[in-house]
Amino acid sequence: MKIRYRLFAALLVIVGVGFYQLVDWILEDLRPRYLEAMEETMVDISTLLASLAEIQMRDDAVDTTNLRAAFDVAQKRVFSAKIYEVTKTHLNIRVYITDRNGIVVFDSDEGRDEGEDYSQWIDVARTMRGEYGARSTRLDPDDPTTSILHVASPIRADGGIVGVLTVAKPADSVTLFMEAAHRKIANAGFVAALSVFLLIMVFSAWITSPIDKLTRYAKAVRDGKRVAPPKLGRSEIGDLGTAFEEMRVALEGKRYVEEYVQTLTHEMKSPLSAIRGAAELLDEDMPLEKRRPFIENIRSESNRIQGLVDRMLQLSALEGRNELRDVEEMNVVEIVHEVVKSLQPVASQKELVLSVKAVDAVRIRGEAFLVRQAIANLIQNAIDFSQEDGVIDIRLTDEGDKVNVAVRDRGPGIPAYALDKVFDRFYSLRRPDTGKKSSGLGLVFVREVATLHGGEVTLQNHPDGGAEAHLKLPLEPARKMY
Repeated sequence: MKIRYRLFAALLVIVGVGFYQLVDWILEDLRPRYLEAMEETMVDISTLLASLAEIQMRDDAVDTTNLRAAFDVAQKRVFSAKIYEVTKTHLNIRVYITDRNGIVVFDSDEGRDEGEDYSQWIDVARTMRGEYGARSTRLDPDDPTTSILHVASPIRADGGIVGVLTVAKPADSVTLFMEAAHRKIANAGFVAALSVFLLIMVFSAWITSPIDKLTRYAKAVRDGKRVAPPKLGRSEIGDLGTAFEEMRVALEGKRYVEEYVQTLTHEMKSPLSAIRGAAELLDEDMPLEKRRPFIENIRSESNRIQGLVDRMLQLSALEGRNELRDVEEMNVVEIVHEVVKSLQPVASQKELVLSVKAVDAVRIRGEAFLVRQAIANLIQNAIDFSQEDGVIDIRLTDEGDKVNVAVRDRGPGIPAYALDKVFDRFYSLRRPDTGKKSSGLGLVFVREVATLHGGEVTLQNHPDGGAEAHLKLPLEPARKMY
C-alpha cells in the first residue's frame, strides 16, 4: 500500500475515532444540560410563587383562592408560542402546596392530590428542614422519559416555615428541544466529518507530494533523462533530494568519464594505426614521390585526431553545464544569414545553392554563440551529404512559443539502421562523395545546445528524398536543466 494511503487511513481512523467520541459525549451530555437549565428556571418559578403565597397568608394558612383561579384561567387559555423549532400550545406545569405537616392543601391538577400526605416526599421533607428540596420521579420506573422534575420553595411566616410550594414539570418537555438539537448536531457533525475527510486527503497529499516528486525524479534519472530536480524545500525530504542530486552528479560524472575514455580510445585506434603504418613505410628507402602519399596520410589522420579531440573538448564542456550563461536576445534570422554567408565558399565548391526562406525576424533569448554553432553544424552536415549541383533548403518559421529552423538536403538520406543512432556520440555515416566519416560529435553538439535551451532537435528522411533536420528553440529558454 502506498504511503499516501497508509497516512490517509491512519489519520482517518485517529481523527474519526476522536470525532466520534466527541460527538457521542456531546449527545450524551445534552439531556442533563437541558434538564439543569429547566431546573434552574423552575427554581425561579417556585420562589416567585412561594413569595406570592406568603403575601396571601391568613391565620398562618395560605389562601389559595387567587392561585386556584389563576391556574383555572391559564389552563383554559388558547395560545401558540413558536420557540425556535418547537411550538407550545398548552400549559404543562403542576403546582402543589403543602402545610407544615406535609398535607396537600392545593393541587393545580384539578385538586387531584389535595388532602394527601406528602411529608415523606424528598422535595417537601428537605424544604421543611430548610434545605434545597428537589426530586425526579418516574411515572414508569422502566421508562426514563416519564420522569417528572419537582422543585420546592419554602413558604415562611413569622420567621418559620409554615408550608412548601412545589413546581412539577415533565422532563419530557425538553425532548422536542433535544431532538432539534440532535438534528443540528448531526448535520454539523456530518459537515465537519466531510470537511475533516477532505482536509485529511489534502494533508496526506501535501505530506507525500515531495516523496512522489522525488520518486518521479529518480525514475527519470534512471531512464537517462535530463530533468530538473524537484523543489522540496528545507525539510528532511528536501535534504534527501539534495543527496539524490549529489549522488546522481557523482555517478553520472564517473560514468561520463568512463564512456568517453572507452569511446575515444576506440575512435582513435583507426587513425593511429594509419599513422603508425605510414611511419613504418617511411622508414624504408623510397623516392620522394612515393613518400608524399604517406606524408599526406599522416597529416590527414593527425588532423582527424585533432578535430576529434577539439570536438570532444567542446562537447564535454557543453555537457558539463546545467544552465545557460551569457544569455542575450538574438535575431535567429540574422544568425542564419551569417552562417549561410560563412559556409557559402564550402557550398560553392560542390556548386550547391543555399536557399533561405524566413520571416523578417524571430527573436529569442539564449547563448548566441551556441545557437550559431548548432545551426552551422546542421547546414555543414547537409552540405557534406548533398550531391553536387544541388539545393539545400533552410526555412525559419515562428511557431508562437518557439522558432523552428529546418534544414533539408537532397542527398541519399539516412539508412533505416542508422535512424536511431544519428545522435549517438562518435556515430557517423560515410560521406557520399569522399567515403570518409566525421567525428560523430556534430549532431550530439546540436542536441546538447537544444536541450540546454529547453528545445529539441530531430533528423529524419524527407518524403521527397534527402534528409531534413528540425531545430526547435523556445523564445524564452529554461533557466536550469538539472
